[in-house]
Amino acid sequence: MAKDAARVAWIVNETVEEGSSSLDLSNCKLTSFPVALFKVMKNVVANIHLISLENNELKFISGEFMTNFNQLRELNLAGNYLKQLPDEVKSLTHLTSINLARNKFPVFPQQLTELTTLETINLEGNQIAEIPVERLASMPSLKSLNMKSNPLSCDNETTEQSVLKFELLLADE
Repeated sequence: MAKDAARVAWIVNETVEEGSSSLDLSNCKLTSFPVALFKVMKNVVANIHLISLENNELKFISGEFMTNFNQLRELNLAGNYLKQLPDEVKSLTHLTSINLARNKFPVFPQQLTELTTLETINLEGNQIAEIPVERLASMPSLKSLNMKSNPLSCDNETTEQSVLKFELLLADE
C-alpha cells in the first residue's frame, strides 16, 4: 500500500513539475481520488485536460473531483467499480470524451446527456439495459456511443440507427 501511495505521489509531483496537461493514475489501486492531491495540484489544475484513473478500485468519484478538474477534455474511468456519477459531472463543460467501460453502472448516467461538448461515450461492459435514445439524439456533439457487452433490452437492439446522428455500437462485431 505504501508503495502504491509513493507511486501516486511521484506521478503527481512529475505532473506538477512538468506543468503537464495530463494526469495518469491508472493501475494505482486507488479506492478514491486522494483529496490531498487537490491542494498539491492547485496551481496546475486548470491546465489538466486529460485524466486517466483506469483499472483502479474506485467505487465512487466525488463531486469535488469534478468541480476541481472542470477544464477536463478527456476522462478515463474504465475498469473500476463505479455505479453512478455525481451531479457535478455537469460542471465538465469542456469534456469531449468519457470512458466508463468495465464498471458497474446499472443504468445509463443521465447527467452525460446534459454535456453539450461530449463527442464520445464508452459504456462497454456495464449492466445497462436501457439507452435514453431521445436524450442522446438531442446531444449536439455526440459522435459515438459504445454500449457493447451490456444486457440491453430488445427495444434498444432494434433502434433504427438511421435516425441517430451518432455511431451506436451495440454488439461485438
